Amino acid sequence: MNQDTATGTANDIAGRVKETAGSATGDRSLQAGGIVDQVKGAIQKTIGGAGGDGTGAGATVDKAREFAKARPWATAAAAGVIGLAILNTLRGRGGRA
Repeated sequence: MNQDTATGTANDIAGRVKETAGSATGDRSLQAGGIVDQVKGAIQKTIGGAGGDGTGAGATVDKAREFAKARPWATAAAAGVIGLAILNTLRGRGGRA
């Protein structure tokens, strides 16, 4: 297990705990943060699994598809966060001279 895989697993577990705690307490912010952490962990685990072990890009795409099918809400949340990050980046660049 490489560093990316280990970090991804830790983020995934922490995200699951946060999501469960948010659900139990009714804290939507904590719950959403947990989902984002799970997505981050899944991406890190995928990156860690793709490097150097011969799985290649095709296996990475397959893992991403499996994650999207298993966790559609988490995938939508990740897409939203990435979209907002891109939007904020573009806004920041557009305002500079």
